Amino acid sequence: MLKEERQKYILDQVHLHHRVLLNDLSDSLNVSIDTVRRDVKELDHEKKLKKVHGGATSFGFMTFTKDDGNIYLKSKKIAIAEKTVSLLSDGQVIIMSGGTTNMEVAKLIPKKLVLTVFTPSLHVAMALLEHENVEVIFLGGKLLHDAKFAVGGTVVNVLSQLRVDMCILGTGYLDAEFGLTEFDWEVIQVKQAMIRAAKKTVILTVSDKLHSVQKYKTCDMTAVHTLVTELDPSDSLLDAFRPFDLVLV
Repeated sequence: MLKEERQKYILDQVHLHHRVLLNDLSDSLNVSIDTVRRDVKELDHEKKLKKVHGGATSFGFMTFTKDDGNIYLKSKKIAIAEKTVSLLSDGQVIIMSGGTTNMEVAKLIPKKLVLTVFTPSLHVAMALLEHENVEVIFLGGKLLHDAKFAVGGTVVNVLSQLRVDMCILGTGYLDAEFGLTEFDWEVIQVKQAMIRAAKKTVILTVSDKLHSVQKYKTCDMTAVHTLVTELDPSDSLLDAFRPFDLVLV
């Protein structure tokens, strides 16, 4: 594979998953980790991604703005957000994770809708403050520098005391057999606590992330009540998820 092809693949993966690991890129591209490291270093020098220890992140992952026009697959994420907002109703208490799709949800919440929202995402909390009828409760803990996402025992402990109407989770990797997976163990602990704290869990994902797997499991598909994608619910790409007792939106 030519260097240009490798680097395009790396950028696509960074934009899709927001953060990638050098080891995973090496395996996927079937090249040495030193080759991947050089590619990432070059892309970092060109300001196309941010090199971090053991991997790379997208710039959009680290810094959200209210009118960010550079969000990867933005039209798909807006379509998902529109569907998700239709699931909300006055007086609900919900938990929201972070990520660019949840940011679109936060932007599209109707101004008159009265909600209480718990979130460990600093970005989502700031976006929700634009809505005067939304009570925003930030779940404070150790903030991850890249994701601006709170993790740790303090967050998990607060979540253990909640029983909210809905948990809205963004995804890193989603597969029918392996469920929702991530590579950050601390993030998984928080997401698992979010799922336990909710009566039902709603997963948001662009179809590009379907059938992808990472090292650590957040939950099986049996823990998911609703799966929201930009696809029509009858799309064949969702067939693998139909055996589960899921609402496809």
